[in-house]
Amino acid sequence: MIENFEFKTKYSIEDLIEIVRLLRTPEGCPWDREQTHESIKKNFIEETYEVVEAIHKADPAMLREELGDVLLQILMHAQMESELGSFTFEDVVDEVAQKLVMRHPHVFGAEYCETPEQVLETWDRVKTESKNQTTVTEAMEAVPKELPALMRAQKIQKKAAKVGFDWENVSGALEKVHSECEELEQAIASGNSEEQFEELGDMFFSCVNVSRFIGCDSEESLTAASDKFLQRFSIVEQLAAERSIDMKTASLEELDKLWDEAKQMSK
Repeated sequence: MIENFEFKTKYSIEDLIEIVRLLRTPEGCPWDREQTHESIKKNFIEETYEVVEAIHKADPAMLREELGDVLLQILMHAQMESELGSFTFEDVVDEVAQKLVMRHPHVFGAEYCETPEQVLETWDRVKTESKNQTTVTEAMEAVPKELPALMRAQKIQKKAAKVGFDWENVSGALEKVHSECEELEQAIASGNSEEQFEELGDMFFSCVNVSRFIGCDSEESLTAASDKFLQRFSIVEQLAAERSIDMKTASLEELDKLWDEAKQMSK
């Protein structure tokens, strides 16, 4: 138990830093004390997605709470490094502040940007220079493999497109999807699992190209498709129950009819 802890009606960021430090002490929490970067890395990802959920729901109260949970993750990781003498939360704050000033020469320096597009060009240029990236390949390799696959593919493709390695228009990208689909069909017909794995990935990658050309975020598009399927499947299941249809034994034709009804009802 922490003695002489001061309870407050309103805590500051300094208070929060101290609370996290106390949780990691021998007198603090046994669970918090034994955590490592590795043990809580998935928590960080989950908390970040919950922030995105709050944004999608346009729920300010939820967003406030989830942002706090992400901040807690940041403080926990920073505290672990502070205990090792590597860096502190203050060092994290300083580094990101330095980065923001450096990457906004049009705000804190003499450069001039009139449009958001010019700002992004400046940001990318300064970022590349600061990371000593001399080739596009190096910039692509810097895209984390830990990102969701569709998001990573889209980022890599955008970097290639900036140096002209791209289709002229969406028609070329769409033709590539058809071509990859044919190659996947051939791989399936051959029964070669390695080829199937490779060609399926190529088709996904080609679909991301199309999404980029038409201005869609591939990750969000697939999420929306999954949500739509879930909504329609729920209706199918409800209709089947109302009509005493056993979905496990029903014919594909029966299920297709239910699906068509669900599509009409969900429009």
